[in-house]
Amino acid sequence: MRGGEEASSGPATRGTTATGMSKKQQILALYASGVDGVGELALLVRSRPSYVASVLEKAGAPTGYHDLYTDSEAHPINIYAKYFKGKVGFRDMAAARAGIEHINRLYQQFAAVKDRAGQHHALVVALTIFDRARWSGKSAEASVYRQWLMSKLNEPLPGQEQGASLTAEVRQPGESVH
Repeated sequence: MRGGEEASSGPATRGTTATGMSKKQQILALYASGVDGVGELALLVRSRPSYVASVLEKAGAPTGYHDLYTDSEAHPINIYAKYFKGKVGFRDMAAARAGIEHINRLYQQFAAVKDRAGQHHALVVALTIFDRARWSGKSAEASVYRQWLMSKLNEPLPGQEQGASLTAEVRQPGESVH
């Protein structure tokens, strides 16, 4: 069970919905009855499309769906995904530190050959893992990724003077420009 996917807001027991079926069972039953759109299934069972897609894929049903959370061998998000797969995580602080070291090493390798798409993917992976850790209640582990991301955002852009950064240009809503 991921992130409370099978929990419901009714009198049912933990892991089941008011119908007595788990969300996984509902997804598979609806799919068997002819409802095959990931988005439609997600709405019907009140779940995330990524969860629905993972349930269907594990059951052997083709979904054609993939996103940052459902990357698979069959549908990698891009050519860079294989360098990160299984190498980043937030299980504990050691895993978070090892993950960010791996991301940073690849980010630096991509920078050395001016592969901006590779650097971008490294940033996206770090942001994705940061979000997943944060929403899983792993704030210390999320902080490891956040600090690395902020360090990258604070680097001067090409052509900027040292000390200038992207985050320095960001203003809060209602803040005046001088």
